[in-house]
Amino acid sequence: MTQVAVKLNPHLFFGGNCQEAMEFYKGVFGGELILAPYGDGPADAHKDPKANSAEMKAKIMYAKLSGDIVLLASDNPHHTDAKNTGQFGLSLESPDEIRLKRYFEKLAEKGQITAPLIKQFWGDTFGMVTDQFGVNWMVTITT
Repeated sequence: MTQVAVKLNPHLFFGGNCQEAMEFYKGVFGGELILAPYGDGPADAHKDPKANSAEMKAKIMYAKLSGDIVLLASDNPHHTDAKNTGQFGLSLESPDEIRLKRYFEKLAEKGQITAPLIKQFWGDTFGMVTDQFGVNWMVTITT
């Protein structure tokens, strides 16, 4: 029996600014962006009344950035903070120094570098940044 590969795609939750965040990530990583607002679904599409509310109609129910990087996202009807506060980090790793340095610099725009992108004692170049939406990124340029 042949096993089919399983993909693990990060899904980010935002407090109303999903479209802005995903357009930012499209600018960083490139690719194709699909956005579907809650209002595109039937009026009673969700069991959660908050998700069916008028205030959520223009918010993003489903977003997918497809390309070298795949990111999924949505606006959480019960999360109103514009910054992501989850305890996780997304890790980018490649020997492509030019591309990863470019990603790091773009993610750092309006964000905060928490560890500079520098050569480490184990041989790789590594850095960390929290982007303007509160998402933590780790970047490793492998040797």
